[in-house]
Amino acid sequence: MKVYSKISDFKIVVDELKSQGKSIGFVPTMGALHQGHVSLVNTSVNECDITVVSIFVNPTQFNNLEDLENYPRTIDADINLLESTNCTLVLAPKADDVYSSEYRASSLNLGNLEQVMEGKHRPGHFDGVVNVVNRFFEIIEPTKAYFGLKDFQQVAVIKYMVNAFKLPVEIVACPTLRETSGLAMSSRNKRLSEKDKQESLIIHKTLLFAKEKSTILNPLQVKEESIIFFNSGSLKLEYFEIVNPITLEALTDTWVEGATACIVAFCGDVRLIDNLKLD
Repeated sequence: MKVYSKISDFKIVVDELKSQGKSIGFVPTMGALHQGHVSLVNTSVNECDITVVSIFVNPTQFNNLEDLENYPRTIDADINLLESTNCTLVLAPKADDVYSSEYRASSLNLGNLEQVMEGKHRPGHFDGVVNVVNRFFEIIEPTKAYFGLKDFQQVAVIKYMVNAFKLPVEIVACPTLRETSGLAMSSRNKRLSEKDKQESLIIHKTLLFAKEKSTILNPLQVKEESIIFFNSGSLKLEYFEIVNPITLEALTDTWVEGATACIVAFCGDVRLIDNLKLD
């Protein structure tokens, strides 16, 4: 495994591999890696000749400066973890290299995708996501790119972007990995104490409650009952929605195939996100 901090050096190597007809799998990350990331890397290794992992805390997708400053940065531990996999190349660039003078920002109207849930509560977030992912696609030109479904809305946005820009990359959405307790694996979990982690289990319990109730209630009733259930815990709810998995429109009276419950809550100042398909 080779690690590069300069995009120009990385490009020489990756372009040579592409000239040999190698398929390239790409796993974009913001570091603070965990077994969920490892599962994405392993999937890429199984499906592609070459696997590239990026480690880059993207400043343009944070609408909260404090959240950006507090985001865990563990580059040495990340590289050590990746060395235990069959990852081929790691790209860990600086912001001024990613957003160099040659960079041109992308503009994309996401419609309803950026008006609901994460888009509503984090203005500008998906503009940052679209631009950084598109930038890495330009640099790496991957055959496939791997994203975890924990960030359910982000996956929908990336798929929309690929279709809109007609990019020659296949987006592979991978299942959320969980701790044995049920807590979704997340880089932000590094900021939780053991007590916090126990209290945060109300998130997954609420999703399981919603799945159970979805067999007898309509979506709006499930949402209302689930919020009441969630509030029996100590976390602060930001939102709980049940949505169409394609359009992300909120469901009320009628269920659709793949209907998904999405939840975001705060444990102290740590923002946690999760989701579960209900049907």
